[in-house]
Amino acid sequence: MKTTNLIALTVGLFCVSQVLAQEPMKMKPEMTEFWDPEVTVVTPGAQPSDAPSDATVLFDGTPGSLTANWVGRDGNAPKWNVADGCVTVARGTGVIQTKEKFGDVQLHIEWRTPAEVIGKSQGRGNSGIFLQERYELQVLDNYNNRTYRNGQAGSIYKQYAPLVNVCKKPGEWQTYDIIYTAPRFKEDGTLFTPARFTVLQNGVLVQNNVQLLGPTEYIGIPEYKAHGNGSLILQDHGNPVSYRNIWIRKL
Repeated sequence: MKTTNLIALTVGLFCVSQVLAQEPMKMKPEMTEFWDPEVTVVTPGAQPSDAPSDATVLFDGTPGSLTANWVGRDGNAPKWNVADGCVTVARGTGVIQTKEKFGDVQLHIEWRTPAEVIGKSQGRGNSGIFLQERYELQVLDNYNNRTYRNGQAGSIYKQYAPLVNVCKKPGEWQTYDIIYTAPRFKEDGTLFTPARFTVLQNGVLVQNNVQLLGPTEYIGIPEYKAHGNGSLILQDHGNPVSYRNIWIRKL
């Protein structure tokens, strides 16, 4: 909740409580109606997957949008391949990450694992989406491909398995719609509130406001360390996974 809305609600409730304390005044409907500040108008996209008016489009299918918004880990231009409206992992070139850093966000991203099935378990269509450079939502081909449940598509890697497996066939486009709340830290660097994820995969809820134990680690126990905003990272795990239609809203 934004500060202005919180202040307005607090003041409004205080006024109502004062009115209620003055007996025997009768309640009226308008006593619990809050008019200001007016709710911000945002124009939704023509389709549910289209970016709304207040979103930042991080990738629109063109090479220009990739170089404008993304860099490689070394800070140079991304080396991934852009063609047919999508960007595809170029094996061995490393991750790509946004130039801008984010905290709380709503993120829409579409992804596709290769139509040609190669490998199994974690070796098949593997990539990942990292919020604040630390917290991974797994991307994997889990259509008739079993792996450890907290490492399959839709999982918060090594922490939370997805509620259900809604993966489409290899080569078909899939969507993630993500609501992410960044962790908060006290002045002494200790954790105040943990990071949280809500995720819909292909329109189906797979993570319901889960609280993270810390960064998503491949090996070891998660442990929070104080940090600020961070880039969105797409992982190069050696498989030619493709992405398109990536947009983000700051919350």
